[in-house]
Amino acid sequence: MHPHDDRGALPLRRDWTGWLFVLIAVAAVVAVLLASHSTGTGKHAAHRQPVAPPADVIPEVQAMELAPVTEDDARAQNAEVALITKGFVAARPFVYAGGGDSKARARDCLAAAMLYEAGDDAKGQQAVGQVVINRARHPAFPKSICGVVFQGSERTTGCQFTFTCDGALNRRYSDAAWQRARNNADMMLSGGTYPPVGLATHYHTDWVRPYWSDSLEKIAIVDTHLFFRWPGYWGTPGAFRGAVSGSDGPVAKLAAISPLHAIALGLPTDVATGVDANAAVGEARVVAGAGESAGRDTIYTQLDRKAAPESFVTTALRLCGDKPYCKFMGWTNPVLKPDSDAMSDTQRAAMTFSYLRDDKAGFEKALWNCSEYKRDDARQCMKR
Repeated sequence: MHPHDDRGALPLRRDWTGWLFVLIAVAAVVAVLLASHSTGTGKHAAHRQPVAPPADVIPEVQAMELAPVTEDDARAQNAEVALITKGFVAARPFVYAGGGDSKARARDCLAAAMLYEAGDDAKGQQAVGQVVINRARHPAFPKSICGVVFQGSERTTGCQFTFTCDGALNRRYSDAAWQRARNNADMMLSGGTYPPVGLATHYHTDWVRPYWSDSLEKIAIVDTHLFFRWPGYWGTPGAFRGAVSGSDGPVAKLAAISPLHAIALGLPTDVATGVDANAAVGEARVVAGAGESAGRDTIYTQLDRKAAPESFVTTALRLCGDKPYCKFMGWTNPVLKPDSDAMSDTQRAAMTFSYLRDDKAGFEKALWNCSEYKRDDARQCMKR
């Protein structure tokens, strides 16, 4: 063949072109598989190194939203996350500043978290209790034990401890299990610590993958629970120096299992179980305080005449949320419910229920119109 005669080269060029298409197709498949691997849809998602939040900005607390992965895939992905031991520090002992009923209510809030999150297991309960106390000391979270435990519980999504918003409190443990949890909570509020979880502020079971887990450092494993802290300054001892309130108010969701919370809310302890949390009819009207009254909100609403009077308390607490000051007023008679801030004597006399919370003054009280709803305790009646 003549060196410049390329007629014999054409078939080879066609063969080479065919192989090129094959190689391109293979490369595309590999790229898709790698993309699936890196985005976490595969069985072994790559774990990105968490980035420390700025030291001068308090980090945001994210809701407990779970990635859509199977339990087996979650376990595999969680196992690939490195356990960080550098800078691990045990928490300092914590002693609750308040006493009397406030401490007892804080104990029951902590005990509920320990029992409903960890079950009747002393080690798991202490691990959960340490996280609650760590949070109360950290500026990213509420500054009371009950505030930490029930943060976000007024929403079906957004609660920080799932038992507070998923209906778990409708399930009852034995009296003995509840008392063991209270004893463990008492210990944690009196200087007891659980060193294995250090300064962890987050945890989850190993069969789920919360979206926030990739932004935190895994620092401890206790049985099937994984514990995390923020990277950088917000996970160091210097960030855990906030004062914790020694005055924990009542929580309506605990009234069914904690007589101290029920009594403080004016609920008879024998009828607290099963109280509906929504006795409001229609939309509540919120009047925000202005000027010197800024932050002092007032809520006006119509109440369901057929609802249990105890449910008015839980409705008020639900609508007030975690506001440090809140005034709630309700009427079962829609005709006499005020449409403006101005209230006539007739409208005031027809008021069915009122609730006032002023954390700054350490005041909280619920009152009923006892001509409409009789109360066994006259101190729960509005003055007429």
